[in-house]
Amino acid sequence: MGSTRRSYTAEYKAQSTSYVIDDGRSIADVARNIGVHEITLGKWVKMERQERESQPAAEPLEDDERRELVRLRQQAKDDKAKINELQMQVDFAKKVATWFAKDQQ
Repeated sequence: MGSTRRSYTAEYKAQSTSYVIDDGRSIADVARNIGVHEITLGKWVKMERQERESQPAAEPLEDDERRELVRLRQQAKDDKAKINELQMQVDFAKKVATWFAKDQQ
C-alpha cells in the first residue's frame, strides 16, 4: 500500500511562511496550528527567506508610506486582538448554553 502525499498550493505555503517571517511567530506554533509537520514548514520558510534575499531590494519607503504601513500593521494587530476576544466570548457563551441545557433536563 503506497502512502499518499499531501500537496499544498503556492498560496498556502506563502501564507504559512508569512506567519513565521512577517508576524514573528514560531515555526512550531504555526505548524501546529495549520496541521503541517515542523520540518516541512521549516523547509518552506527557508526557501521563502532565500527567495526574498535573492530579489532586488525595493525602493525605500517615503515617510507617508511608512506611517501608513505602521498604521495598517497596528490596525491588523488590534483587529486580531478583537477577533480573539470575540472568539473567547463565543466559546464562553457556548459553554454557558451547554450548562443551562444540561440544567433544564
